[in-house]
Amino acid sequence: MARADHADPAQPAAPNGAPLLIRLRGLRPTLSPAEDRVAEQVLADARAAAGLTITELAAAASTSETTVLRFCRRLGLTGYPALRLALAEESAQQRMRSAPTTDISGDDTIDDIIAKVSFADASAVEDTAQQLDRGSLTRAAEAVAAAGRVEIFGIAASYTVGSDLQQKLHRIGVFTSCTADPHIALTGAALLRAGDVSIAISHSGTTAETVEVIEQAAACGATTIAITNFPMSRLAARADITLTTAARETPLRSGATASRIAALTVVDCLYIAVAQRDLERVTDAVAQTRRSVAGHHLTG
Repeated sequence: MARADHADPAQPAAPNGAPLLIRLRGLRPTLSPAEDRVAEQVLADARAAAGLTITELAAAASTSETTVLRFCRRLGLTGYPALRLALAEESAQQRMRSAPTTDISGDDTIDDIIAKVSFADASAVEDTAQQLDRGSLTRAAEAVAAAGRVEIFGIAASYTVGSDLQQKLHRIGVFTSCTADPHIALTGAALLRAGDVSIAISHSGTTAETVEVIEQAAACGATTIAITNFPMSRLAARADITLTTAARETPLRSGATASRIAALTVVDCLYIAVAQRDLERVTDAVAQTRRSVAGHHLTG
């Protein structure tokens, strides 16, 4: 995971509504190298970190106590005692399962692979649901439901997520398009107006083309929505509304299914929240579209 060489002191701390460790993972790309070493220690064993003094944690991370205090403030905490308390509470509440969360190793058996993959995917859904901002989801659903037009853009795996949302919204009568082509996305964004919506999807939030598309849409007056794993990313900073996932990627599993499942969870929640606003019409639309393709299913 690429990280900034220097943290931006003007950048606000990660949102406080999510559990501490989830917030920390989302914040990591914005941490300085020294702060990130503290994050490594905390994420490696939150329970053990909670038992360390500030001097011990600083030494374990090969940094200073001042850096640890700055790390606490980046998490929106008042100081080191607040960090220890939050870590202790979260460790006590966490599901302490034996299934590992690390990347696949050369010594893993097939059973190990299944356990690791299923644990990562299940955790991605649960963590995403836990931290998803309810207010942001409500505002996004309201914008999409009222939109004259919705343009969705994502590259590679993010396109898969966007395509899923496009198909869902299309079936309930929301005029929606989705593309993975940056040029088509930019031309579409250039035609958006106030009342339209642009949805940009990027796990990292740093894909240059995705940021460019959402900036173009914003310049034309459209409401912009970002779906990303990192709330402090460039994409999130450019969007009117940000919906965050909470998937963990490792070097071997970059772009893994867990990140897509997390994003699909957000997409499904957004779709249902949109549909709920006119449930009777939507139910009729789904039934009508189902009947339209019924003759193309083989029977017998």
